[in-house]
Amino acid sequence: MDRPLTAAERAAAPARLRQAAQAFESQAFAQLLQPVFASADPSRGRFGGGAAEAQWRPMLVDAVAKQAVRAGHGLGLSDAILRALLQRQDAPQPEEPSR
Repeated sequence: MDRPLTAAERAAAPARLRQAAQAFESQAFAQLLQPVFASADPSRGRFGGGAAEAQWRPMLVDAVAKQAVRAGHGLGLSDAILRALLQRQDAPQPEEPSR
């Protein structure tokens, strides 16, 4: 397994690639969190559950996942994704065939 990126390597990467890597990781993390939130009994919470709470739950899960990734408590995928994006960016691009 590759070593984690250093802070300097991460900072040197283009912002759009860092954001893309974090966005991908937060989406993956949100997918894993969905069953956790779905299995919780909302009627025992402070807000009492109901249809409105169920409608807002996916946004809550996304927000929790994004914040966890930003804080460095996600799945740890963003460094690997960023490394792959950087390698892909530096690789020579195949030429388009002439038409």
